[in-house]
Amino acid sequence: MTLPALQQLLQDVGGVDAVGVEERVAKYATRSIKKESKVFGLKLAASMVDLTTLEGQDTPGKVASLCQKALHPHHLGETPRVAAVCVYPSMVRHAKPLVEGSGIKVASVATAFPSGQAPLATRLAEVRAAVQDGADEIDMVINRGAFLSGELNLVADEIAQVVEACGESTLKVILEVSELGTYDHIRAASFLAMRTIRPGDFIKTSTGKTSGNATLANNQVMLDAIRDHYLATGIEIGMKPAGGIKTAKQALHFLVAVKETLGDAWLTNSRYRFGASSLLNDLLRQLETQRTGSYQAPWSFTENAGSY
Repeated sequence: MTLPALQQLLQDVGGVDAVGVEERVAKYATRSIKKESKVFGLKLAASMVDLTTLEGQDTPGKVASLCQKALHPHHLGETPRVAAVCVYPSMVRHAKPLVEGSGIKVASVATAFPSGQAPLATRLAEVRAAVQDGADEIDMVINRGAFLSGELNLVADEIAQVVEACGESTLKVILEVSELGTYDHIRAASFLAMRTIRPGDFIKTSTGKTSGNATLANNQVMLDAIRDHYLATGIEIGMKPAGGIKTAKQALHFLVAVKETLGDAWLTNSRYRFGASSLLNDLLRQLETQRTGSYQAPWSFTENAGSY
C-alpha cells in the first residue's frame, strides 16, 4: 500500500475536530472531585498503574525493588496493589517469581522498543522470549515509518504476527502519538490496530521515550476511537496512556475522560492502565492527605525504581 491507502483509511474512520477535542478536555480539569469520590478515584488510579522501569542500567536488584513497591505501595497497607510491573524482556524472569500469585501482572516492552527499528524476525523472537519467561502482557511498538508511508498492510501484518507470538498474553499496541503528527493520524492508527488485535488487548499512546507523551487530548482521540469501534463491532479494547502523567490530579482528569467517554465499564484495570512510576507516589501522598488531613512530605514514601 502507498499513501492513498492512508488517505482511504482516514476517510473511512472520519476526521477529528481538533478544536472540539481540545475544548472538551479543557473542561475535564474543571470537574470538582471531593471527599469519598476523590478517595475512590485515587485508589482506582493506583490500581491501574503499570509500575515501570525501562533504563539501560536496570538490574535484577532494581527490578526486585520495583516488585516490592508494587506489592507493598505504602507501609499503611491502605492502597491497592498496582496492575502490573513493566520491564525489559531480559528482566521478565527476575520479576515473575517475585509477584507470582499476587494478581500483579508482569508486562514487558518488546519489538525493539522504543524505536521498533529491527528486523521483524528479531522483534518476534523478543516477544516469544518474554512470553516464555512468563510475561503476562506485551507492549509492542508499531512501525511508524511504514504507517506514515501508507504501508498499512505491512503495519497490520506485523501487529497480527505479534498477536500470534503473544499466545495467551495480552497485547498493548503503542502508537507513539508524538510521531504520528496529527489527531487524524492518531485516530486512523488506533483503528488500524484495533481491527487487528483481540478483545481485551489495548492500544497505548506512547513509549515514554520521546519528547511528546500522553496528553488529555490525544488520550481523548483514542478513547473516542475505542468507543466508535465498540459501537460498530461490540469488541472491547483497553487503553493505556503512558509518559508524562506524574500527579494524582492529572490521573483524576484522565479518569473523568474515561467515565464520560466510555462509561463505568472501562473504569477497571482490565480496560484502562497508566504507564507510570512517579505517579504512584503522588497518589499515595494524596490518599494520606485525605486520611490524615495533613499533606505528606515526598520523603515519606519510598522512591520508585523507574522514571517512566
